[in-house]
Amino acid sequence: MDILTHTVYEFFRPRQHKIARFTEEAEPIQKQQLRWLWRMASHTEWGVQHDFEHLSQYSDYKNRFPVQTYDEIKGDIERMVRGETDVLWPGTCRWFAKSSGTTSDKSKFLPVTPAILRRAHYQGGFDTVSLYLRNYPESHFFSRKGLILGGSHAPSPLHAGTRCGDLSAVLLQNLNPLVDLVRVPKREIILMDEWEHKIKAIVESTWREDVNSLSGVPSWMLVLIKAILQKAGKTCLTEVWPNLEVFFHGGISFEPYRAQYQQLIPSDKMHYMETYNASEGFFGLQDDPSDHSLLLMLDYGIFYEFIPLDELDSDNPHVFPLWEVEAGKNYALVISTAGGLWRYLIGDTVRFTSTHPYKFIISGRTKHYINAFGEELMVNNAERAIQMACQATGAKVKEYTAAPLFLLDKAKGRHQWLIEFTQAPRSLTEFARLLDSFLQQVNSDYEAKRYKEISLQPLEVIPAREDCFYDWLKAKGKLGGQHKIPRLSNDRQVLEELLQFNALHSI
Repeated sequence: MDILTHTVYEFFRPRQHKIARFTEEAEPIQKQQLRWLWRMASHTEWGVQHDFEHLSQYSDYKNRFPVQTYDEIKGDIERMVRGETDVLWPGTCRWFAKSSGTTSDKSKFLPVTPAILRRAHYQGGFDTVSLYLRNYPESHFFSRKGLILGGSHAPSPLHAGTRCGDLSAVLLQNLNPLVDLVRVPKREIILMDEWEHKIKAIVESTWREDVNSLSGVPSWMLVLIKAILQKAGKTCLTEVWPNLEVFFHGGISFEPYRAQYQQLIPSDKMHYMETYNASEGFFGLQDDPSDHSLLLMLDYGIFYEFIPLDELDSDNPHVFPLWEVEAGKNYALVISTAGGLWRYLIGDTVRFTSTHPYKFIISGRTKHYINAFGEELMVNNAERAIQMACQATGAKVKEYTAAPLFLLDKAKGRHQWLIEFTQAPRSLTEFARLLDSFLQQVNSDYEAKRYKEISLQPLEVIPAREDCFYDWLKAKGKLGGQHKIPRLSNDRQVLEELLQFNALHSI
């Protein structure tokens, strides 16, 4: 660790001791967060209406207020966007993260209040660096440049004083100017709204810099890396940035991209650290390099609740606080935050790998799974099976999506997978066979439905032409930022659209 990094690192040490308390004091820390939220919002419209001032027990909160979706608070959020004060959270909210969670045309606008910025998003970034330096004391993190790849923001059509955009753009716009001393490119470049021009500008302004850290979504960072390599005439990123040491990634699973990154950055000194920084809040980060699960961050002004996924669509599902969850089960995530979201169903699903401390993986989305035949296939199952099939065949996957195909004449069906390879397997048939086999290994329900083809026939893999998914996103105006490909769908709308694009030449 160089002198500058070591000096700055001393400011991070006290926080590491607080994070260590998460293991033994999770319940009191979470109850403290809930009481703080009630107190802060007690004089808002929402707090007065629901008598936050006189709440004292979690059970009162749980029994008095229903779990909510975006549609149920949309009206209040739109009032906040128009500039109204003290609606869901004290004061006026000037920034909103525009998010759909998918590539659908409908957008959500999530309040990014000063409190959620400070207590969650920025504290999460601070803690990420703190734990990274703890794990890698040889780092030169602060003596070189960090490259952050983000989206853009624009004035809201509802109110001239309000701005909406990708969460990454909101965070960058509100960063302390001192951070610009160790960050590239310039703020006006990273906040450009036209994705393809932005990539060119980033390449021109950074390829000669001494970059040692990357931050962004894996799929879009890969686009930038390849553009950097093309500009520099190199095949490995370490030839361009020899001091590169870490990629902080999130937004989508890293597993389908891991082999490509290792090929483009062939260095045993390169590290990868996952974070879970959503539009609604910062929830978790990877604290152990040998464990891909994430540590749940407990003191960010966020209170967590969990609904068993198999009860989500029932009339009266059980809702559990953190201290009552079990490892190994899939839960839909419910949050109450300093952004004014109260018992809000975020749309993500998690599965705890440990409850001492509370560590988890993101298992999927409440609407992104396939259960057409009782197979209950989750995104994390798909990611794991894809990774195993690639390892077995030497293939590399760039993008994919899957959906059920109903064979009415046979009263059963199969899954269809559209996969874009950067390195195709020698035998697509063998890849499909292995993918099917590995899905049975990682998901017992899928295995049961495949047994003697009771409900499911062997899956089908359709190869996608180069840039098929990119062209689809471009046509929807969804390039860059935090836009994602829906990996699994219980209907065929996304797949059918992509199959049409797959039949076209690049646009």
